[in-house]
Amino acid sequence: MSDIKKVVLAYSGGLDTSVILTWIKNTYNCEVVTLTADLGQGEELNGIEEKALKTGAIKAYVEDLQEEFARDFIFPMMRAGALYEGRYLLGTSIARPLISKRLVDIAHAEGCQAIAHGATGKGNDQVRFELAAAALDPSLKTIAPWREWDLTSRTDCLEYAAANGIDAPVSHSKPYSCDRNLLHCSFEGGELEDPWNEPGEFSYAMCVPVEQAPDEGEIITIDFEQGDPVAVNNERMSPAAIMIKLNELGGRHGIGRVDMVENRFVGMKSRGVYETPGGTVLFSARRDLEGITMDREVMHLRDSLIVRYSEMVYNGFWFAPERVALQALVDDTQKRVTGSVRLKLYKGQAIPLGRKSPYSLYREELATFETDQVYNQADAAGFITLQGLRLRGYGTKGE
Repeated sequence: MSDIKKVVLAYSGGLDTSVILTWIKNTYNCEVVTLTADLGQGEELNGIEEKALKTGAIKAYVEDLQEEFARDFIFPMMRAGALYEGRYLLGTSIARPLISKRLVDIAHAEGCQAIAHGATGKGNDQVRFELAAAALDPSLKTIAPWREWDLTSRTDCLEYAAANGIDAPVSHSKPYSCDRNLLHCSFEGGELEDPWNEPGEFSYAMCVPVEQAPDEGEIITIDFEQGDPVAVNNERMSPAAIMIKLNELGGRHGIGRVDMVENRFVGMKSRGVYETPGGTVLFSARRDLEGITMDREVMHLRDSLIVRYSEMVYNGFWFAPERVALQALVDDTQKRVTGSVRLKLYKGQAIPLGRKSPYSLYREELATFETDQVYNQADAAGFITLQGLRLRGYGTKGE
């Protein structure tokens, strides 16, 4: 990598990326540009540009990407009904392709030969960053210090920071590795490394413990157009504003906490706690609206692809041609997912109470238990006879 003269680094301002910034300069004898992406993490970003420059960056980008994140990444993924291993709403996974996209954009604008990230060699993020960059510009090289340097612990990083005059204070009040954005907050490490341990009191950021949730439920409505939420309680909002509002509402009622052991792409199992209050409310509402607006076979076809789509997002293949092609199919299934859902938020649950749509396929005169003029119940006998043909043939053969 001797031809690297300038690098763009995904920079959070914490200990790791501050050390990485200096280490890259020292190791590669090159210039470093930083990108700090505001995806709704709720952290104070004031002063981070000055901190990056003080640490040695020649230029520092600090960008509010919340609207793009919600509109172009969270919402398309939700239209697909994505759930990794049936539980995880992919909050960390879906943020990485947007950060990667901006890293590549800045690399082009600044004449960089490489991008850099602070993901470890054990995790999924290294794969996500690098596969996205490979799809967007395969000529860019990647610097991944955790796979290259001889620093092996936080203590090593602190000693390197001290030796190089890096201002990187560390808080020891929370023992977790956390990632937060508009969709979720994740917790890993600490007592969570033993899957038998109960999550500690500091593993709450977006949701109240369900025991502390209000004893009275809250009823809300969400309006959708072509699969995307457009209004909450009859107030139209931008995509990011909708996520912020639903996070507030869902978090207040303890909705959206998942404690699970998952299978990382690199091959190991990992235990994490995920808080996804707004996403969980949206997932429940959308699924409910689909019940009256989607054709049965179209829904079942889309659902058969949920596992595959979720793996694409989780494993870092957002910009891969198969995900793009599958997204086109998914989006076509959502053209009539328009309408309103009324839900009750209560003690960790988002409970649908009612749904309506101008494209509803529900026919009360067909579904009623009362007298109707449109359905001849005797027709069902022939239907059952035909469906049973192969079973009767199989049954006559015995064991």
